Amino acid sequence: MRIFEDTYRHKGMRKKLMDILREKGITDESVLAAMNNIPRHFFLDTALDNIAYEDRAFPISDGQTISQPYTVAFQTQLLQVEVQEKVLEIGTGSIYQATVLAEIGAKVFTIERQKNLFDKSKLYVFRGKYPNLKFFYGDGFEGLPTFAPFDKVIITAAAPYIPPKLIAQLKPGGMMVIPVDQGEQQRMLRLTKNADGSYMEEAFHNFSFVPMLKGKERG
Repeated sequence: MRIFEDTYRHKGMRKKLMDILREKGITDESVLAAMNNIPRHFFLDTALDNIAYEDRAFPISDGQTISQPYTVAFQTQLLQVEVQEKVLEIGTGSIYQATVLAEIGAKVFTIERQKNLFDKSKLYVFRGKYPNLKFFYGDGFEGLPTFAPFDKVIITAAAPYIPPKLIAQLKPGGMMVIPVDQGEQQRMLRLTKNADGSYMEEAFHNFSFVPMLKGKERG
């Protein structure tokens, strides 16, 4: 059985990573504080322990990745998360992004379409620490209409288009952060929903994500 330890060495590497994120333009102190509090190496294979705090993505399982820390910080900063807000995350993956949102204080509803990855959430190391984090197995394009509306929506995979059902599940005035486009790179968009159901669109840097796929995968 794996023993999870967060040593002074890990904390030192984490602090250096936060300095790198600041240098790259991350200014939201709540995001930086949350990421500084979370042992990223807990979400990776022990073989990657010495490089867990490098600012890069790593493969996990089922063809998925744990995102680059800068990407996590950038998306979270764009989302402008407030304590107690309801946030829908599409693509649980390693659970790292969801943990950052939960550490900030959001009520997080995260969906994973890969059954193998969803099953691993039952072994989530921080399950007792974050009762505000709920896991669901399902199709991200469908969202979670039973729990809607949401204050914020974050998509952690490359969407071929903006899913209309996710817009419908967003509160008026709510925000969605989503990488859109097929191909090697995607435009990072922030959508703000208007009272009439339409939305305002802002475009930011290009990023690279694994594709957002429809349906559920049994594995």
